[in-house]
Amino acid sequence: MAYLVPEPKIFACSNSRALAEKIAKAYGMSLGNVDISRYSDGEFQPSFEESVRGARIFLIGSTHPSSENLMEMLLMLDAAKRASARHITAVMPYFGWARQDRKDKPRVPIAAKLIAKMLETAGATRIITMDLHADQIQGFFEKPVDHLFASTMFLPYLKGLNLENLTIASPDMGGSKRAYAYSKALSCDVVICYKQRAKANVISHMELIGNVEGKNVVLVDDMVDTAGTLTKAADLMMERGAISVRAITSHGLLSGNAIERIEKSQLKELIITDSIPVKRDSDKIRVLSCAELFADVMQRVHQNTSIASKFLM
Repeated sequence: MAYLVPEPKIFACSNSRALAEKIAKAYGMSLGNVDISRYSDGEFQPSFEESVRGARIFLIGSTHPSSENLMEMLLMLDAAKRASARHITAVMPYFGWARQDRKDKPRVPIAAKLIAKMLETAGATRIITMDLHADQIQGFFEKPVDHLFASTMFLPYLKGLNLENLTIASPDMGGSKRAYAYSKALSCDVVICYKQRAKANVISHMELIGNVEGKNVVLVDDMVDTAGTLTKAADLMMERGAISVRAITSHGLLSGNAIERIEKSQLKELIITDSIPVKRDSDKIRVLSCAELFADVMQRVHQNTSIASKFLM
């Protein structure tokens, strides 16, 4: 008699519930019931309101600041482990604190490594995430990591624009590999911005390597935080004769006055995913959902089938 694999259970962290509902719908099931109890001092306690014993569960939650989002994920992982779940997959559309992936000066932490160990200690047996700030963060884990690419959504969108004289641009040297991958898929040229920072989120100088005159330029990056780099790059490219400048970024942190800065900039459009909830609507910001991508990969993981195609740029 063949063994029937039971259906998994999907649960959501508070701040990613809207995306989790889309993922669950695409998967073909409903979200599991989680109750969050809060004390008057701000401490909170998640509780699974249904049995997870022996089950494969997916916990969906991006870990962008505040740190409560990370803490909620850790507590839910621990609760699932102590409730005897068999497989516990942390589905993190955005892996926060990833910019701290190395010691770039003395006496600083490597936060991405620390958080990887915390997730594993809390009970995660697998990680599914999208567009890490640095690919090598996968090596910080001892558990399997499925690192997905938002290009599976962005490339069809860009092709649908039918832009003539298309050029892909990287807003910094670190993103050149990503830009070259997009340019190869779209059979177009690449330009790179070289920037120097005075401190975090503050650019002191930017230069352009390549020609953008008469081109429709698309900037490619993994995240947009204050939008200072993207808007400065867009202004520089328009000064150098570009016809238009768009930007695609996987994760829309959009902190501070980033949205206002984008609206006032020469960026024609910013395309992001819904890995992080967008604070407010803007005519210049288009959001593509990553729900179908994650639902597909979660089904493949549960059925033990290949997800190699989702790793390709």
